[in-house]
This record gives sequence, structure tokens and C-alpha cells, in this order.
Amino acid sequence: MAIIVNLDVEMAKNKISLKDLAARIGISVTNLSLLKTGKVKGVRFETLEALCRELHCKPGDILDYTPGE
Repeated sequence: MAIIVNLDVEMAKNKISLKDLAARIGISVTNLSLLKTGKVKGVRFETLEALCRELHCKPGDILDYTPGE
């Protein structure tokens, strides 16, 4: 996939667990885990905004683009 999810990197920088982050932004641990591993087809701007707020980052810190093959 050409979209790379760097959520785990931002979580490590902020020393926050998947469970704690999910509780803070109001989504299930399962959905956050799927997002973290890049196994989702989309993400709501509301969710992205909440992630950026809690992780003190910008959307580009979480999502990256690499041209596909």
C-alpha cells in the first residue's frame, strides 16, 4: 500500500499505550489497532483530529505516502 501509517512511532514518542489512546479519543482498541497496522480503508477527519490532539502532532506525522510499485 502506498499510504504508510506511522501511528506506532507517534505513540512511542508520547509514551502512550494503545488502550490509553483509544480511551482518550473515544474509539475501540480494536479499531485503533486496525488503524495502527494500516488495515483500514479510511479514517474520519474527526478521528485524525483527535489523534493529532492527543499525540501533539500533525496529520503528516501519522500518515505518509510512498509511491507504489
